[in-house]
Amino acid sequence: MDTRYIVGIDLGTTNSALAHFDTAAPEEESRLTVESVPQLINPNEVEERMLLPSFLYVHGELDFPKGSLALPWDREPQFVVGELARKRGAENPTRLVASAKSWLSYAAVNRTSPILPWGAPDEVPKLSPIQVSALYLTYLRQVWDSRMNAKKHPELALSEQDVLLTVPASFDEEARELTLRAAEQSGLKHVTLLEEPQAAFYAWIDAQGERWRKKIKVGDLILVCDVGGGTTDFSLITASEENGELMLKRVAVGDHILLGGDNMDLALARLLQQRLEADGHRIDTWQLQGLWHQCRLAKEKLFAEPKSQKQPVTLLGKSSKLISGTIKTELRREDLQQVLTEGFFPVAGRDEMPARQRRIGFQELGLPYAADPAITKHLARFLAQQTRHSPEAESIRRGPSGFACPTHILFNGGVMKAGVLRERVIEVLGHWLEAEGFERLGEKEVLDAPDLDHAVARGAAYYGKARRGRGVRIRSGAPRTYYVGIESAMPAVPGMAAPLKALCVVPFGMEEGTEAAIPGREFGLVVGEPAEFRFLSSTVRKQDQIGSMTEDWGDEIEELSPLEVTLKLDGQEDTVLPVRLETRITEVGSLEVWCVTRDGAQRWKLEFNIREKDAE
Repeated sequence: MDTRYIVGIDLGTTNSALAHFDTAAPEEESRLTVESVPQLINPNEVEERMLLPSFLYVHGELDFPKGSLALPWDREPQFVVGELARKRGAENPTRLVASAKSWLSYAAVNRTSPILPWGAPDEVPKLSPIQVSALYLTYLRQVWDSRMNAKKHPELALSEQDVLLTVPASFDEEARELTLRAAEQSGLKHVTLLEEPQAAFYAWIDAQGERWRKKIKVGDLILVCDVGGGTTDFSLITASEENGELMLKRVAVGDHILLGGDNMDLALARLLQQRLEADGHRIDTWQLQGLWHQCRLAKEKLFAEPKSQKQPVTLLGKSSKLISGTIKTELRREDLQQVLTEGFFPVAGRDEMPARQRRIGFQELGLPYAADPAITKHLARFLAQQTRHSPEAESIRRGPSGFACPTHILFNGGVMKAGVLRERVIEVLGHWLEAEGFERLGEKEVLDAPDLDHAVARGAAYYGKARRGRGVRIRSGAPRTYYVGIESAMPAVPGMAAPLKALCVVPFGMEEGTEAAIPGREFGLVVGEPAEFRFLSSTVRKQDQIGSMTEDWGDEIEELSPLEVTLKLDGQEDTVLPVRLETRITEVGSLEVWCVTRDGAQRWKLEFNIREKDAE
């Protein structure tokens, strides 16, 4: 796109950020700029902040004085977004929407239905995860348009710019499509999705300039360890040589793990709750929410001030006997060591996998949080998984056991700002490398992250610049192997469905913007009546090639949400037509499966999309 601005947006689970690059600036002056975000921090008090907390508060009539929520571009906003939403939500959690991004990726709920705030009373208006995501993007658009005076200069509106919007590498196709729909609802027209770990690596390349080529060499394997407020993501990037040039390629992504800073803050809150209750105080659910918020602030101060040994924590009391109506306690530095370092980043062997907790028969519905909080064990599983069926075996450095052994590590996410936590990951990874016969990572192998809070937004803007030939690009493609379900041609058996086979339609790593056909085979396509099309994916079966059929896959392949559609053909009802299959990965990462009749006269497109939208 030939737009003036290239804009990177990090739509984060707990914080969002915005960065841009001005293509009209002279080359010697061109640089990436992080935008500040004006927001309410108290009623009648707007302040510029470098991050927009991804929280939305559904306020009632008596929550705030009339007129106290005015913003420069909206005198009476319908919802409170940002820092004030987070503050007020700690006091009244039933009206707070948090982790909308995680809800957007959770297939067990209807993500287009009004379900948030989750578990709120009936009198609280509800929003869908896609609506909340769209509201965050709308807020950022309004900030941009206000700053650029878009009413007077409509060509500078955010809707007219090239926008790079980041998503976790572990997002499936449905979650990516929903993110694009949220962007469309917010008024953004020209949006391309980019995986967050890649964006973080792009930010590092931008900060290094040409020096990055001296720090990375052919054969290197870079681990991107991204631990944010709500999720943990791992990716592997290899360096290879092509036509004498150093090439970068993303070769592996981990699962979507709902585990991050929120879990850590809650763990600290639980610890202080136990102390307070041991002293005779009764902490109810609402107070625990406030304690959660206070622990986050105290933790950040302790990490920012290494010489400080404790931080006071003050909680609103419920009893009239309390002096000043408050309860006071403190968060100590040893608490961080005990709960965070040892609890979330324990020293673990490379063969120690995350535990699967025994589940209680009845459970409260909610997000599928990770059962095991040990991030180092999730990392061990990720590196161990790369030993299975990988076509990238020669490009991934491995030990004798097949364990993937990175040569470098790049940290990303707010959690990894804490030096003690980075050191623990390096320590644990060092033990694993030594066990596989390699040296530990030294200072040179730990890539300096330029700005963990804004790296993803900055990297997204850099990627947009690189797409115009003004930077380095990382090659990437499908982060999983994708399949369609094929019903076996077998005699009917009473009470039993025909066995399902998995046909590979997109091999791992298939490049965006490319097409492929299933060679030499035809399949029966049901037209003229409702039919269910089943899709599957795998993060570990990387050897499967397009057209290969799998019958017994155990836990290596998982099923995605099916499409239930009616493919119409004039004059045909309840018909099975022979078709050949063609697939395409679009530039924005969506998967299209085309069904083509023998004569090519009829074509139907099935697309990974939300369940409510028919395939075209």
